[in-house]
Amino acid sequence: MNELPSEIFRKWMHSFEEDKEGITVYRPAEYDFPRARGRDGIEFRPDGVFIYWGIGPTDASRRINGHWKTEGPGRVLVSFEGNVQPSRTLEILQIDEGILKVRYL
Repeated sequence: MNELPSEIFRKWMHSFEEDKEGITVYRPAEYDFPRARGRDGIEFRPDGVFIYWGIGPTDASRRINGHWKTEGPGRVLVSFEGNVQPSRTLEILQIDEGILKVRYL
């Protein structure tokens, strides 16, 4: 996977109930999630824009802008404008229209 698959280009919300053994699970923003006090998320755009949707102090989403670039097969480096958060590499383990599973390296 040297290019990102087209299914990844959307807003994904963290389905923390499904996380296990170091694997972080995301579902499309439209997914029928159980109630929670805020959810973080990520968004990939085809033009290289990456957005981290954090949880703000009132449980509302807080947008942090960044960029993504591939680092090799199945690996993506994300960095943030103004270095407000450290850069991270994620490994894409599974992707289709309904689920994104990654491991943060």
